Amino acid sequence: MKYISPKPVSTARSLLLPFMVASALVLGATTSHAQSNVKSKHGEWSLVCDTPPGASSEQCALMQNVVAADRQEMGLSVVVLRTADRKAELLRVLAPLGVLLPNGLGLYIDDKDIGNAFFTRCFNDGCYAEVVLEDKLLEAFKSGKTATFIVFQTPEEGIGIPIDLNGFTEGFNALP
Repeated sequence: MKYISPKPVSTARSLLLPFMVASALVLGATTSHAQSNVKSKHGEWSLVCDTPPGASSEQCALMQNVVAADRQEMGLSVVVLRTADRKAELLRVLAPLGVLLPNGLGLYIDDKDIGNAFFTRCFNDGCYAEVVLEDKLLEAFKSGKTATFIVFQTPEEGIGIPIDLNGFTEGFNALP
């Protein structure tokens, strides 16, 4: 499926979500009582760490939260984390409820169409799309300036939400 370029691309501003949401993103759950904190900042990216209930060590994720400036209901949380076995990295994006699920989530990096990912599940906090961060995609994130994620509210209406990639490489390298 080919995605329609968003016209115009919405501008974005940083949005700091409550730490409870950050915990949910890191752990992949919908609620969490673990304490989380920002270990470091890398451009617009934050390295956020939590110790999940019952876990012996903390888990960390690199994340950025944005909301479209002209559509306050349309925000995304973009998270990069390592799997527990440390053998792979995942890119997880949380979109708000109400997005059109069959169209999935589109991605452009510096105006180059990277492709799309399907939403895997929805909870009360939104819908998740998740992919393994393979070498080619990781390099695109590291070398790019802007990643634009496209969500759909109708089959014809793609909403582009740009994410600043400044600091991504430094933040990624700081992931334990």
